Amino acid sequence: MDEKYIRVATTIYKVVEQPLADGTKAIRRIPWSLSALRQDYGKGHIPPMDKYNGFCTVPSHTHYQKEIDGFYNLYEPIDHEPVEGDFPDIESILQHVFGEQYQLGLDYMQLLYTQPTQKLPILLLVSSERNTGKTTFLNFLKHIFQDNVTFNTNEEFRSQFNADWGGKLLIVVDEVLLDRREDAERLKNLSTAQTYKIEAKGKDRQEVNFFAKFVLCSNNELCPVVIDAEENRYWVRKIHPLKSDEPDFLQKLTLQIPAFLYFLQQRKLSTIKEGRMWFNFDLIRTKALDAIVQCNREHAEVDMVELIRDIMETLHVEQFSFTPQDLVSLMRNNGTKVEAWQVRKVLKQQWHLLPAPNGLTYQTYKSVQGIPNQFLPETRVGRFYTVTKELLKSLRL
Repeated sequence: MDEKYIRVATTIYKVVEQPLADGTKAIRRIPWSLSALRQDYGKGHIPPMDKYNGFCTVPSHTHYQKEIDGFYNLYEPIDHEPVEGDFPDIESILQHVFGEQYQLGLDYMQLLYTQPTQKLPILLLVSSERNTGKTTFLNFLKHIFQDNVTFNTNEEFRSQFNADWGGKLLIVVDEVLLDRREDAERLKNLSTAQTYKIEAKGKDRQEVNFFAKFVLCSNNELCPVVIDAEENRYWVRKIHPLKSDEPDFLQKLTLQIPAFLYFLQQRKLSTIKEGRMWFNFDLIRTKALDAIVQCNREHAEVDMVELIRDIMETLHVEQFSFTPQDLVSLMRNNGTKVEAWQVRKVLKQQWHLLPAPNGLTYQTYKSVQGIPNQFLPETRVGRFYTVTKELLKSLRL
């Protein structure tokens, strides 16, 4: 690469290709002083350079422009030229990762390539087993979208300095463990944010458009990230071990990328946009997601659901009314220790229920002493809550 310089606003940059450990190179823009240029070329021989009013970040893989209305585009082009052909190994890895949701997986890849600003669900690949191909899939994404993919650690994700990943298409974290609620809230907010404030050391924070998607991997199948019951921003896939281990598999995938991109350009999406993250949540909900949600439940909530479900099934009723103290008594008679404040917290914060506005008459149930799973109706007066079967179904427990 010949030496190239650009001037953005009043700052000169040298554009270089930085060698990486894997043998590839990454484009870097290094601030370069005018005095250094004069030392290198002489006072009267400053090299020609393109001039820009400032930076912008406009992603595109099919109609890429480096200069947009006088601004230098920080989003990097990918150097693959789509060519018609076969891609059996790419098809194999995608079928392995997405399984019965293969067509949805193709939609996901197609949207990344053709509509890079479209919000997409947080893709979380989990498996406690070895040799599952999770890391291979992450590296495959890197080979497709190149400098527009960044690998982060858990610590980097938590850092306040985020300028190095603020304008990327994909932020991937291998061996993710974001088990603090503040981590989960930040991840959720970023996945749907339209703008975000990036911050670099020694520089002021700057608000930019944010279009990055997250792909996470973890060996922890139950609690890699805090996911609440009502959350619909995650697509969790449990990945099984590969049948064989090919040492040069990633190289095979890379050679087939031009044919795969040609296929994505010609393919018709199997889904239509049904939400801010494109997919209808019912299409991407999996048992692996439900397992994580259940792991994050409080014990009091799980015990409450089990008891209420027992009452409804035993008495063949569609709903159950009670005050927190009613439920505490029922649970203690059932051998479960719980406090009224824990019940209220679940009812209000987790289930978003409101009590009756005034003390009204309601029918509830009490345990039959000495006989398990036997309940008798009882009429009482109070500010009661009502739980329905539909609510229990929505809780994924």
